[in-house]
Amino acid sequence: MSNVSTLPPYRRSIGDTLASRLEEPRRFIQAVAGPRQVGKTTLVRQILAASEIPCRYASADEPSLRGLPWLEEQWNAARLLVEGDASGGAVLVLDEVQKIPGWSETVKRLWDEDTAAGRAVKVVLLGSAPLLVQRGLTESLAGRFEIVYLSHWSYAEMRDAFGWDLDTYIFHGGYPGAAPLIEDSARWSRYVLDALIETTISRDVLLLTRVDKPALLRRLFELACSYSGQVLSYTKMLGQLQDAGNTTTLAHYLELLAGAGMVVGLQKYSGGAARRRASSPKLQVLNTALMTAPSGLTLSDARVDRPFWGRLVESAVGAHLANAQARGECRIYYWRAGDREVDFVVETARKTLTAIAVKSGQIPRNRAGMEVFDREYHPTRKLLVGEGGIPIEDFLARSADHWSAE
Repeated sequence: MSNVSTLPPYRRSIGDTLASRLEEPRRFIQAVAGPRQVGKTTLVRQILAASEIPCRYASADEPSLRGLPWLEEQWNAARLLVEGDASGGAVLVLDEVQKIPGWSETVKRLWDEDTAAGRAVKVVLLGSAPLLVQRGLTESLAGRFEIVYLSHWSYAEMRDAFGWDLDTYIFHGGYPGAAPLIEDSARWSRYVLDALIETTISRDVLLLTRVDKPALLRRLFELACSYSGQVLSYTKMLGQLQDAGNTTTLAHYLELLAGAGMVVGLQKYSGGAARRRASSPKLQVLNTALMTAPSGLTLSDARVDRPFWGRLVESAVGAHLANAQARGECRIYYWRAGDREVDFVVETARKTLTAIAVKSGQIPRNRAGMEVFDREYHPTRKLLVGEGGIPIEDFLARSADHWSAE
């Protein structure tokens, strides 16, 4: 059904999965979520273009002009497609659905009406604020949906699609829409800053969620990008931000930024969940472009700035793992005891552990932490990534599943 052969293998597999679900009898709403500019709309449009099922695509990307009456109008138009089609099925795609206040309750009502009437309106919801989409689904649509998550593009995907080498990916990250601009460093940076960062913060976070201190949230984002790969307590963050807020507010804002696919605060690995939640977070970007675009550096500048390049390499490894976590493939932590640390701890659904140390050759580290962690937690697998271990390129070219303990 789908014609997604031009996409990288991971996205092609997601497209094939979604296409096969739309061929099935109507069972579940398909919610496709992920950060901005990772190809959600393109993927769905390619599937629909190759499909013989009647479809209707509508976007709620102009929140001032969209509301619940508009949502019902689009749904009724899809119902007319069902009535006019001999096969008895049609697809309704609602893009940026999270921008319609009260969307989930209305979708639930309309979906249940069609279920009772036996109408085969198959629904695909698209959203660029994954946290908000999932909240709406779980609050109103329990048992009625499946989530298809699209993460930032990996090194292997950018390499195969655009011919990038490792350094190009480490610096420019995984935004395919920005790829044609990298020869003009200033233009690339402006695009990332204006079309991706600012749009995500202003339209996917501030516009749709109550944020009492928007300036604090913006400064927190900048701080998280500057300190990506480093552990920073919420108290120290407040000191850096020079704000009279509190640690609870910062933790909430960091959750919002993670929900928008921008930065995440990794928890410290420990035996108890309560101790993990109380730990200081390790700040981690989900796309290294979020570090480099605001820096004002070019790729050649960054390469000779050894401390910055070292942080960038570790952040690229962390982003690779954090995106796997966002897809639900594993859980990612860090571990530290005094000056001894393990950069990343990967926990699978079967509770097996993989401990990962990253050595970029730029940042001197005390690697005795791996020995201490091994004695205390007995990980199934211990990996050194970088100098003297698995080459960075090899690690980033394979999925997190490949490196996780079996």
